[in-house]
Amino acid sequence: MGNNDKRSNGKVLVTGGSGFIASHVIDVLLDAGFEVVTTARSDEKGTRIVESVEPTHRQKLSYVVIDDIGKDGAIDAALETQPPFDYVVHTASPYHLNVQDPVKDFLDPAIKGTKGILKSVKAHAPSVKRVVITSSSAAIINPLHHAKVYDETCWAPWTIEDASDPQKTYITSKVLSEKAAWAFVETEKPKFDLAVINCTFTYGPVQRNLSSLDAMNTSNQRIRDMVLGKMKERLPPTAPVFTFVDVRDVAIAHLKAMTVPEAGGNRFYIVGGHFSNKKIADVIRKVFPELAGRLPPADAQDDFPDDVYGFDTSKSRRVLGLEYTGFEKSVKDTVQSILDLDLGLQPLKRRN
Repeated sequence: MGNNDKRSNGKVLVTGGSGFIASHVIDVLLDAGFEVVTTARSDEKGTRIVESVEPTHRQKLSYVVIDDIGKDGAIDAALETQPPFDYVVHTASPYHLNVQDPVKDFLDPAIKGTKGILKSVKAHAPSVKRVVITSSSAAIINPLHHAKVYDETCWAPWTIEDASDPQKTYITSKVLSEKAAWAFVETEKPKFDLAVINCTFTYGPVQRNLSSLDAMNTSNQRIRDMVLGKMKERLPPTAPVFTFVDVRDVAIAHLKAMTVPEAGGNRFYIVGGHFSNKKIADVIRKVFPELAGRLPPADAQDDFPDDVYGFDTSKSRRVLGLEYTGFEKSVKDTVQSILDLDLGLQPLKRRN
C-alpha cells in the first residue's frame, strides 16, 4: 500500500483513532507517507493507538486527547496547536455509555458533532483541502422498500421523527448527520470540499492492540461469536443486512477519497459482496477445520434471500480505483486476527 508520490504527502487529522475503521485508515495513511494526528478520549487510549502501528511509522503518528468529539469546538485546539493540516478524516461517532434520551443523548450529538467538525475546520484550518467523513450504508438502504439495486443516489427514508424509536436512532443519526454535512458545504461554502464513505457491514482483521474481545467492532462480533462457540446450537438470522465489505478496502477508500481530485463533492457506496451467517460459518469450517466443533450445524439453513437487493459499486471502482477483497479472504483473515489476539481463547493450531 506504499505510495512514493511525494506530492500526495501531507498532514491529516483523523478523529476517533481507537475505532476499527480508523485504525486501518491510519495504517494506510502512514503507509502512503502522511503524517497523522488522531484524537483519543484519554492518554491511555492515545498511547495504545501509537503503539499499535509499525515501529517505523510511530514518529509520524501522534494524538490529542478529546474526551467528547460531539462538543462544540471540540477539535479547535487540535487544529490551532498543530497546523498546518491538509486533510481531515472524520470517523468518530458520539460516545455514550447510558443513553436515556435517544434524541438528546445520541442523535443531536451525532449531527452537531459532524457540523461542529466542519465548522471548526472552516474557522481554524484554512489549509485543509478536503474533509472525508465515514458514514454508513444505513444512510442509503431503505429496509421498508428495498431498491432493486442500490447506489450513491439512494437515501434511507428516516427523519427526525424516527429517532425517538431506539431501534432507529443509529440509522437515523447516519442519515441526518450526513445530510447536515452536505448542507453545511452547500450553505457555508468553505475552502475545503467534502467526500463521504458509505460502507456496509465491515469485516476484516481486528485492531492489533484490541484490549478485549468485548471491544470488537459490531460487524466482526458475529464472526467472534462463531469462533467462541456462541452460535454452536443455533444460527441466528442474518437480516437486516446481507452485504459486507473488508475493512482494508474501506481504509483505501478513505485514502483515495482524500487524495483523488475527482472524489471531492461525492459520496461512495463501499460494498464488497453479499453474505449470510451460514456462508460465514461455511468459510470458517473450510479454512479452520479445527474450529468445526464450535460452529453452527453444517446443515443449518441458509437464510440468504433469493430476491436480495443488488448494489452498484461502479463509481468507487471508477473514481477511487477500488478492487474489492473477496468474502472468503475477508472471513479467513478476520478469524486469524481474532485467534492471534490471545485473549482467552483455547489454544489452537496457528496458521501462516
